[in-house]
Parts: sequence; C-alpha cells; structure tokens
Amino acid sequence: MKADKPSIIKDVKTIRERARQHIEEGALTADYKADRDTVVKLLNEALATEIVCVLRYRRHYFMAEGMNADSVKAEFLTHAGEEQAHADALAERIVQLGGEPNLSPEGLSTRSHSEYVEGENLKDMIKEDLIAERIAIESYRDMIAFVGSDDPTTRRMLEKILMKEEEHAEDLVSLLK
Repeated sequence: MKADKPSIIKDVKTIRERARQHIEEGALTADYKADRDTVVKLLNEALATEIVCVLRYRRHYFMAEGMNADSVKAEFLTHAGEEQAHADALAERIVQLGGEPNLSPEGLSTRSHSEYVEGENLKDMIKEDLIAERIAIESYRDMIAFVGSDDPTTRRMLEKILMKEEEHAEDLVSLLK
C-alpha cells in the first residue's frame, strides 16, 4: 500500500476563499512576495530605457550613410522593433502589477539607464548602441537578481528581454569587425 504523498498545492479551500477577495487586483494575489512598488519602479526605469533605445535606433536607421549603411540600417530597424516589443511587455507587466506605465516624455532620459547619444558616423552609432546594450544587460541582470523567486513571472519576462539584449550586443560587435 502506497503512503499518501503530501499535497504540493496549499489548502485548496483557502486558495479558493482568497481568490474571491480583492478580485479587482487581478493577477496580484495575497501570496505575491516581491516589493510591488519597487518592482513597478524598476520596470518603469526599464521601460524608459527601452523607449530611449527605440528612439536612438530609429534615429540611427534614418541617419546611417556610407558603403555599409544598408545592412547596418536594416539591423538598426530590427533592433528598434525588438526594443519596442520589450517596452510593450514591460508596460503590460506594470499594469498587471497594479501600477501605471510612465510613458511621459518629461524626464524620460533621467529615468532611462541608457543615454541618448546620436553618434557622428556609422561606426560611432554602432558603438553607442553597443554601449547602451551593455548598460541594459547589466541593468536587467541586477533586476533579475532583485526579483529572484519572489515574482517568477516578472523574472521570466526580464530574462527573455536580457537574452534579446545579449543578442543585440553580439550583432553590434559583429558589425564593428
């Protein structure tokens, strides 16, 4: 005869009762462990960073010129689209956590971890984008460490964005060679 295994799921009756409480909070349940206000603040900083990156990549797309400009322009445009997708995911998660995405242009550059540097020529543009990607990579690693296992949904989203930022950095390094 098999011994009964303890349930992995907490008391189902209690879970059901708690689910009926504060339903207006959506996905944010009583067992959410992270510091929600700090997570929302970090996500808004990441959102500002992504928006600044979109703007910089778009400018670089339009301003790139020279012998190798066409292939580099295509890379800039692709990266701009992917950074916009990151911004959208961040804004959506902020709302899920009961926060408000800060999309105000006022103070955007001070909320952003990366800088908006235009670059003088194609090589400078690539270097500035690479610097921004490296800043994003380190910032996302710090956010992932902060969130840890307290908010697995946010952590997974940040990890997916980090993977893409690392790809961008590798793309840019290969363009410089």
